[in-house]
Amino acid sequence: MRIGVMAPASRGNRDAEAPFMAFAAIAYPEVELVVHPQCWATEGHFAGSDAVRAAAFLELANDASIDAIWFLRGGYGSNRMLPTIMPRLGPAAAHKAYLGYSDCGFLLGALYARRIGRPAHGPMASDIRRQGGDQTVARALGWLARGDRQGLEPGLDGRPAAAFNLSILGALIGTPWLPDLADHILLIEEVSEPMYNVDRLLFHMAHASQLKGLAGIRLGAVTDVKPNDPPWGEELEAMIARWCGEMGVPYRGRAQIGHTQTNTVVPFGLF
Repeated sequence: MRIGVMAPASRGNRDAEAPFMAFAAIAYPEVELVVHPQCWATEGHFAGSDAVRAAAFLELANDASIDAIWFLRGGYGSNRMLPTIMPRLGPAAAHKAYLGYSDCGFLLGALYARRIGRPAHGPMASDIRRQGGDQTVARALGWLARGDRQGLEPGLDGRPAAAFNLSILGALIGTPWLPDLADHILLIEEVSEPMYNVDRLLFHMAHASQLKGLAGIRLGAVTDVKPNDPPWGEELEAMIARWCGEMGVPYRGRAQIGHTQTNTVVPFGLF
């Protein structure tokens, strides 16, 4: 199996390459990782210009010899490629899996909206550098290479699902890149925000006309919470339950996704 690796957003740290390549070679010898040189390009904040990143994505997506695309890392910038890449995806793009999270949710959402390939929310190659990162990336490679269900989010119950970072979901709302999530269980997570902004993002989600008809919402990890001055004073569980009530959508409990080493795989739709 050939898995292409590219960086759709922020520039990568080359120190991650040897660890994830070595781990894959030992634990998944049937996998050939094709690391696009664009991963190590730099243009300010980004892993190369928008044009360079888009060209790398299209090269891998339209290559019939590549079975899946595994994103190196997130950050910011995947959204800037969408108008360029989406009209240029050929038949080969429809036959591969796409795996990442965080900013890569822009790509996963746009692909799922057009029913292109098999997008899934889950660990990325650079997660090898987390504590216990070998177990984290094993969930990703196990799913991509072997269809290993042990790495799936344990609460998936057979209904269609989708997972997003809450900030990315908010940015997708009101655009043509947000998929129709009617009858889906929506899993959300967040990182590096103060609680007042988490609340504001939940308000946006709860009142978005594009999200009518959800079958439920589950909350993943909310990590690296920034200080709130004055203190926020409301527990996270109460906050999500309050907004789900206002949305008229069942809150179905916690989910094992997020910017953590325990991040699991959530295939979009049915699988």
